Amino acid sequence: MSAADAGFMARALQLARKGVYTTDPNPRVGCVLVKDGQILAEGWHAKAGQAHAEIDALAKLAEPRHALGATAYVTLEPCSHHGRTGPCCDALIQAGISRVVVAMQDPNPLVAGNGLKKMRAAGIKVSCGLLQADAEQLNRGFIKRMVTGLPYVRSKLAMSLDGRTALANGESRWITSPQARQDVQTFRAESSAIVTGIDTVLADDPSLNARVEFTARQPVRVVLDSKLRMPLNAKMLQLPGETWVITCHDDPAKQLRLRDAGCKVWQVDSRLGRVDLSEVFKLLAQQQINTVWIEAGATLNGALLETDLVDEWLVYMAPCVLGDQARGLFHFSELQSMAAKKNFKFNAIRQVGPDLRLTLSR
Repeated sequence: MSAADAGFMARALQLARKGVYTTDPNPRVGCVLVKDGQILAEGWHAKAGQAHAEIDALAKLAEPRHALGATAYVTLEPCSHHGRTGPCCDALIQAGISRVVVAMQDPNPLVAGNGLKKMRAAGIKVSCGLLQADAEQLNRGFIKRMVTGLPYVRSKLAMSLDGRTALANGESRWITSPQARQDVQTFRAESSAIVTGIDTVLADDPSLNARVEFTARQPVRVVLDSKLRMPLNAKMLQLPGETWVITCHDDPAKQLRLRDAGCKVWQVDSRLGRVDLSEVFKLLAQQQINTVWIEAGATLNGALLETDLVDEWLVYMAPCVLGDQARGLFHFSELQSMAAKKNFKFNAIRQVGPDLRLTLSR
């Protein structure tokens, strides 16, 4: 493929990124229609239930006949199934597109190569794999949910230089700067759900919403509450959007009170007296949650670390120290040897205001 092909696909990826905060649970997709080296029309998927990127681009043509003999650059394989909208591969065939360049095959089992086959059978020249890594990065959550039945999970932590998250008395506002806290809001807006533990709710009464100045689909607020201690007057219950409580406590009366207060209550199996975290994330994926953003304390983060369910850790490190009596990042069983230490890989380091944002994986 040519440099021009790469340039048009890069533009399609740029268009797809416009849907980062709005398309859930659908993937972010962009499309560019090109003829004789000139862009005829561009499209992107804005919201579930609305036109897919290919349909959006075709609708923006000055005249439908201009599609005849054109090339479509699409960041994800055009769908071949009937969902809320019709199959995009059929629309491209009917429009007279002669060539389709796709960044990556759709991991959705309902599509999974069928769109490519259908277009080839119709005589369209199809190629796949151009800027595939970029396309995969854009839809990590959707891909992981389709392939593994689990969402892509990020956990956010804020710490001092000496690795502390709060004073011994629990005070934690604020370790990091306003710039770091606003950076967090952007990540929240990008996520399908924000997950926290009941101890954080009881200690901080958080809002768990995305406070941003652009249009964003508010993430679902999820509280892991093994014993159903969720306060009926919690701040998040007064805010727009959904609040889900996931428990392992079989108490119909308590569950009913929470439902009456506006919560959606889910019950999963227990593990060591707490909700089974593997079951929690499977449940979230079944509810079409692509990406999870975790904001929690040392107990939940320690459990997540031990179960290896987190794909990416974002640690905001402030240039301050809180001392050895302050609270740590993770609570888990005492290690008996250095060989048992929990190792991470640094993937990126970026300065945000006076703080550092460390992006790590296991």
